[in-house]
Amino acid sequence: MSTAFFPLSKVIYFLITPSNVFIFAVLIGVLLHVTRLRRTGTALALLGATGLAIGGLAPLSEAVLLPLEQRFPAFPADGPPPTGIIVLGGGIESGLSEARAQVVVNDAGERPIYLADLARRFPTARLVFSGGSGFIGGGISEADIVSRQADTIGVPRTRLILENRSRNTRENAIFTAALVLPKPGERWLLVTSAWHMPRAVGCFRQAGFTVDAFPVDYRTRGWGDLTRFNGFASDGLLQLDLGVKEWIGLVVYRWAGYTPDWLPGPEAPAGSDSR
Repeated sequence: MSTAFFPLSKVIYFLITPSNVFIFAVLIGVLLHVTRLRRTGTALALLGATGLAIGGLAPLSEAVLLPLEQRFPAFPADGPPPTGIIVLGGGIESGLSEARAQVVVNDAGERPIYLADLARRFPTARLVFSGGSGFIGGGISEADIVSRQADTIGVPRTRLILENRSRNTRENAIFTAALVLPKPGERWLLVTSAWHMPRAVGCFRQAGFTVDAFPVDYRTRGWGDLTRFNGFASDGLLQLDLGVKEWIGLVVYRWAGYTPDWLPGPEAPAGSDSR
């Protein structure tokens, strides 16, 4: 199953991405409008257009993203220094970075930024960057780009531990655990996007690796966003696609046994009664 999981997930998600579904509905509706199924075509086209309008302008994307981003609190400034820091890939455009011989980040670029920040704040912590190629058939990995451009990012190259084989979040956790061999009692920080943190923490727990969440790359400001409308439909649709993909990922990962819970959250303090 693991061999087919990666390419299959890419194909399925393309077909069920909300913005794609709405566009397909409009196109199919227009085509059906010139056939005997005119009423069906009209209904499909209206449904798709309505979905594009509501998904793009209304705060629907915020309603989808907020439960994910609010699941883990911001990392506290106090506490003992960590043994190590793990930053997941996803913020670097590896193909463009290779072609242009410089670091090209995307809208999750906070991930490598905080790799440099935490390296400075915790000079004795082990630094792990976990990110392979997200392309079917291979390609240069994000970890390889980080290795080449460590000076540009501001990370001491000599401190970097690179994991460049992973293609998804489950492999991030499994390969990183095998690479660093964490010991009981050690404190490891996991840095990834706030909306991705529940699934990421769940995968690390399933791999037997206890981590503390350090969420970055927020897409919402808080629950007050539910009363705000988007100024550009493209922004709302981008966030809606992102949020829906993550919820689907949570369901699929739990069904496949990659995470221990449907929506992983902070662990209860030791000695607390969870009943």
